[in-house]
Amino acid sequence: MTKLGVAVIGAGQWGKNHVRVYSELPNAELIAVCDKNKQTAKTIAKQYKIKAYTNTTQMLKNKDIKAVNICTWSTHLAKEAQKALNQEKHVLIEKPMATTPQQAQQLVQQAKQNNLHLTVGFLMRFIPGLQHIHQTAQTNQNGQIVCATAKRVSQWPQRIGDVGVVKDTAIHDIDTMNYLFNQQPTTVYAKTGNLKNKKYEDYAHIMLTYKNAQTAFIETNWLTPYKTRTLTVTATQAIMKLDYITQEITIEKQTETTKPRLPIQEPLKAELQHFIECITQHKKPQITGEDGVKALTVATAALKSSAKNKAIKLET
Repeated sequence: MTKLGVAVIGAGQWGKNHVRVYSELPNAELIAVCDKNKQTAKTIAKQYKIKAYTNTTQMLKNKDIKAVNICTWSTHLAKEAQKALNQEKHVLIEKPMATTPQQAQQLVQQAKQNNLHLTVGFLMRFIPGLQHIHQTAQTNQNGQIVCATAKRVSQWPQRIGDVGVVKDTAIHDIDTMNYLFNQQPTTVYAKTGNLKNKKYEDYAHIMLTYKNAQTAFIETNWLTPYKTRTLTVTATQAIMKLDYITQEITIEKQTETTKPRLPIQEPLKAELQHFIECITQHKKPQITGEDGVKALTVATAALKSSAKNKAIKLET
């Protein structure tokens, strides 16, 4: 088996997980890790017997590295992705992908011009329960979706971020809604606020409206005493409920309630495995750079809606 040479940029809380998973994948050869903290990079490199870098420009010159995962702070993601694409590396970039939709679109164009894979880390799509709900929606197995509600709340994160909950947390659910409805919303209305963080919003309520009067509601915050990650999808013939944490799915119909026994898998491992297969087997990624642009466009509109206290219409 030919292994794909990979590296991870950013070895913080989430980047360390990427390093670990790559070390476990049979079709990946973990070559290097890069972090601006020299000691962090050296410690991880020693643990996994790989090369340590503190400078991405230097690391990207390594021709054995064919693909990189970018797990830096949100405001640094696009810059590092641009550098990697310039060096003809395939890129998996964490959300929110860029600071603005325009910046994100530039990355998409750059990847296309260089014939490179660019995918975005929307982890929820690799949970079997969500894939099951999506499949039933595409086939109308449980009727037409009327609305969907997502709740993603938790205590204040250990890491100190450089964006608020909308681009850091709610963007997962924004992408999920686009995935389920298979389209961009036509209108975005949101209310956000700051209870603990003076610089960025730490709670948000977002309403998305789609064609055919379909709607989606997203609640997110960093204020609650425990973590909750749920999705409820109401269709004309069933109500489907997914707990992202346990990966348990419940389907309620008029005459019965069922709990399909779907395989439980580590979403990150499935995501990185898929990324490698897309490159080595020339597959189209389940999540494209365009999906990242769309989700960021909605997240940006949500912040604008809250600031202006009015609904924002999107071009579709």
